[in-house]
Amino acid sequence: MKRLLLLTILLINMSGWSQVLVINELDPDSPSIDTAEFIELKSQMPNFSTDGYILVFFNGSSSGADSSYMAIDLNGYETDNNGLLVVGSVGVSPFPQVVISENAIQNGADAVGIYLASVNDFPEGTLATQTNLIDAMVYGTNDTDDTVLLGLMGETVQYNDNGTNTNPRSIQRFVDAMDNESYSTATPTPRRENDGSGNAINPIAIAVNETLYDEGASFDITFTSETNVTSDLNFTISLDNFGFNTADYTGNIVLTIPNGQNTTSTTITIIDDAIDEGDEVIQIQFVDLVEPEVASNNFVEVRVVDNDFTMAAWGTPLNPTTGIVQSTQPADYYNSLDGLADIALRQALQVIIADPMTVRAQTYADVIDILKEADQNPENSNQVWLLYTEEGRPKLDLQTSSNNTGKWNREHTYPRSRGGFFDIEEDEIADGIDIFWTTKADSLRHGNSDAHALRAADAAENSSRGNQHYGQYNGPTGNLGSFKGDVARSVLYMEIRYNGLEVVNGFPNTTGQLGDLATLLDWHRNDPPDDFEMNRNNVVYNWQFNRNPFIDQPLLVEYIWGNNAGDIWDQSLGTNDHKFSEASMYPNPTNGKLYFSGLNDAIKMEVYSIEGKLLKEFKLVKNSIDLDLTSGIYLVKLFNNNQSVVTKVIVN
Repeated sequence: MKRLLLLTILLINMSGWSQVLVINELDPDSPSIDTAEFIELKSQMPNFSTDGYILVFFNGSSSGADSSYMAIDLNGYETDNNGLLVVGSVGVSPFPQVVISENAIQNGADAVGIYLASVNDFPEGTLATQTNLIDAMVYGTNDTDDTVLLGLMGETVQYNDNGTNTNPRSIQRFVDAMDNESYSTATPTPRRENDGSGNAINPIAIAVNETLYDEGASFDITFTSETNVTSDLNFTISLDNFGFNTADYTGNIVLTIPNGQNTTSTTITIIDDAIDEGDEVIQIQFVDLVEPEVASNNFVEVRVVDNDFTMAAWGTPLNPTTGIVQSTQPADYYNSLDGLADIALRQALQVIIADPMTVRAQTYADVIDILKEADQNPENSNQVWLLYTEEGRPKLDLQTSSNNTGKWNREHTYPRSRGGFFDIEEDEIADGIDIFWTTKADSLRHGNSDAHALRAADAAENSSRGNQHYGQYNGPTGNLGSFKGDVARSVLYMEIRYNGLEVVNGFPNTTGQLGDLATLLDWHRNDPPDDFEMNRNNVVYNWQFNRNPFIDQPLLVEYIWGNNAGDIWDQSLGTNDHKFSEASMYPNPTNGKLYFSGLNDAIKMEVYSIEGKLLKEFKLVKNSIDLDLTSGIYLVKLFNNNQSVVTKVIVN
């Protein structure tokens, strides 16, 4: 009799279900911030394993063609005591059981489906289908109905979330007393039944006063539950995250909220070691909470600033130095250019920097690691130097979500849309320096990840620049122009490196062309290469096995595009092949008079304009000389016996 009664109860409870797992709630758009998007699934029975199930999201836009853009594997998860499983970003509270990136769920008109399948069945771009479909929802944010997508998913209604900045809404499933299923919009209720029923949960929040501390500092972490606990609540937290571990701090991580109370705290002291390990991030997370206690938030991050950073011997682009960093080019790297002019000079240069037997192409993800080294701030090894905004930024502040405030990312000096570059799926994998593609002059796609033309830049400023031509875009207001020569040499490199690219006068709309050549030549002349740029040339060379010749040999620019176009090139004018004795020349900048020390013999000196024109010749027989030149930037070449050196001199 008891068995019959239990069976009757189960049949009653299951009578309103036609699927094992359904979409219970969807918030596809948290307006203006997109940090709290989620989808909530509900099972017939609590603690239901979702092994074998996947979530697939479909793009209903004209470009998306009603095809998949994201598939999420649900293997290894289970629903909670209320039969709920929340898949969402870290801004969702209570915290989701399955975490996805912010802004990953598109707004609509789109669709999502639960499938009994493998994620391998839905590579990106797979047309929506009802095969193995368990449940589906077509939704929008005040979008026109996508009738094609509705038909593909076997649905008849496209639901709208109607959310606003001040009144967030989600699409929620309701079942009435007669087991009729319906959907409506309401204030989001992740990890709670939409109708307020079910087992109560008690979310616990993590709070810290600051999100950035120096090594050696102490700080408190406070834990507060939504309601008082009914018995002592013991729980453990972890602070570990990549290189940060228990060797880096002291403090209690096993905690108790006493019976009848709702808060506890711990004090953590960060150990001030002598190791230059870079800035690190503490990730505060719960280890062993058991329902009804759940995480209100989790993976709370606290930055640890390493005070053991190092400084380079050379300056930043704002305070440039020259002559400290030497080119690592092979001794004969540019020898094949001598005696050539015009097209022959261009072609010979391309043979060097696009040689498919030597040059390597890395993935777009690898570029992040390249820039962390190549664009490292000379004044702080824990930072990158930002191109347009002319400042340092912690390497850890790489943009990884839609939020670009205070973040840095990869800037294409030759914009992708102008060059016709694109990436492929393999570009999303950082596979290291020893894994690469063979590349050649016709490999235009590889321009997408060519580090000679990619720079660390403030993410918001990068967005402001967009794909504007230089001359249209001249940097943020108040910039000092320290990036301009770097930019010019990077895009001129691209023209020679890849067939199909051209730097031209004006502001063209033709793919493959970038302007403005006259502006860029001016930038090159007025901001010559410095040690920062030479160092990054050396770093990129280690990865790509090619160099930017206009850093090593800046006068080449004049012989290809500028005042010496058509003249025969002789690299002896611009090379620093030899270390030049112990002589020094000062001050620099100068008001016109130069002093010399360490001169043991008579020395010949030649002074050139920045365009490479010989202006004056001197024979130095004393320790000073008056240049008698107008204000500007000049190149000074010193000869002693069979050695020579070229250096930049600024005349005020």
